[in-house]
Amino acid sequence: MFERRFSGSPWEKKIGFCRAIRVGNVVHLAGTAPVLAGEVFAPGDPFAQAERCMEIAAEALASFGLDLSHVYRVRWYLTEISDQEAVGRAHHAAFADHPPVATMVEVKGLVDPAMRVEIELEAALP
Repeated sequence: MFERRFSGSPWEKKIGFCRAIRVGNVVHLAGTAPVLAGEVFAPGDPFAQAERCMEIAAEALASFGLDLSHVYRVRWYLTEISDQEAVGRAHHAAFADHPPVATMVEVKGLVDPAMRVEIELEAALP
């Protein structure tokens, strides 16, 4: 019924979640933060962090045979809403040819203070 994918993030085992899960023809991607080799990627650079989030998301989708063109819903969480232009540029670069519905909100904080952005998304299998 469920098909799960794990990325090896230390938080998956510690908290008890998977990176992505397929339910029927829909894939849900967990909140994905800008991490590389266990460290926060590009502290202070919301554009680079957003791009890294997209890379991780694309890898998770690929494990189901999908790519970013299959995404229909995106949620961006920003610790500083003034980063919306930089994050928006990264979003546009990833989705300009197949725009999903999207939401961008400011949150009080993320799991690490050096993280400025996190993403969640949903995609559908053809």
